[in-house]
Amino acid sequence: MAVKKACESFSKSLIDEVQRWGCMKQTGVSLRYMMEFGSRPTRRNFIISAQFLHKELPIRIARRAIELEALPYGLSEKPAVLKVRDWYLDSFRDLRSFPEIKDANDEKEFTHMIKAIKVRHNNVVPMMALGVQQLKKGINPRIVYEDLDEIHQFLDRFYMSRIGIRMLIGQHVELHNPNPPPHVVGYIHTKMSPVEVARNASEDARSICQREYGSAPKVNIYGDPDFTFPYVPTHLHTMVFELVKNSLRAVQERYMDSDKVAPSVRIIVADGIEDVTIKVSDEGGGIPRSGLPKIFTYLYSTARNPLDEHSEISEADAVTMAGYGYGLPISRLYARYFGGDLQIISMEGYGTDAYLHLSRLGDSQEPLP
Repeated sequence: MAVKKACESFSKSLIDEVQRWGCMKQTGVSLRYMMEFGSRPTRRNFIISAQFLHKELPIRIARRAIELEALPYGLSEKPAVLKVRDWYLDSFRDLRSFPEIKDANDEKEFTHMIKAIKVRHNNVVPMMALGVQQLKKGINPRIVYEDLDEIHQFLDRFYMSRIGIRMLIGQHVELHNPNPPPHVVGYIHTKMSPVEVARNASEDARSICQREYGSAPKVNIYGDPDFTFPYVPTHLHTMVFELVKNSLRAVQERYMDSDKVAPSVRIIVADGIEDVTIKVSDEGGGIPRSGLPKIFTYLYSTARNPLDEHSEISEADAVTMAGYGYGLPISRLYARYFGGDLQIISMEGYGTDAYLHLSRLGDSQEPLP
């Protein structure tokens, strides 16, 4: 099929403008800043926030659009990637054609528009996964995955930037909630209980395991349920869900034909001075050491790929027990976004421990790719 370069479907002046904005400096914000700023949702603050986003979002979106045009191995020409690039260019155009924000009315219109942009980008992750899939199908098998490092680094930057863009938009939109639950500032919960979030995420992961295998190992959680710290519960839920889901799958598959009772998955929540650490331990047989470098790549999953079976992507497909191998690398980006990290330690023949470190100071600036 003929590939449409951006210059064919978008005006030259828009492309030039994307180039210009892509060179501007991005401005990072910290969790603490978002929390303090959002705790006083006055009309004036809404306008200040909208004015900041009006300038910041086009810079971030332009950078990604430029990168999408110049990917190695012909990835930029894959139909799925072209679709994503068009979403970014459309969003850039929407933002740039929006007039200066002067009053509460402008702010309301603007909030409406960025909400629509967020929805437009809902399926970026599976769509990019599909693009990488399309690339893998046609790629020369002699190219070693290590050579695809450039694509990895691009995807890390791309998804990290996406987390930031969605956090900024979501935070602004959520602050308009007329009656937020107690201790909630936009996306941030100022008194989040990691034990409670871990419990909910585990239950979600178990019900998926149950649906797929007919049974699910137990999950035991250790830690003080009353301990809280400020964080974004949806981010934590995403990460713990992913780790528990992987552990359940490993244990389930290891004990499927055994008459032994499957050992439970253990979650330990530790509260340190700098970090809150959540450890997810399983006895699912572990990962061979040679396989460890691959678990954070975007080109690898041990599970069958849900994208192969139906290339039409719908929200319903978003959660399968094992996906397009993006769960771990994206969870690590979520952790790093607010200054934390994710490490996986494996004992082959026994099981795996995942350590999720969350920075509790809330002062680290967003990492800006």
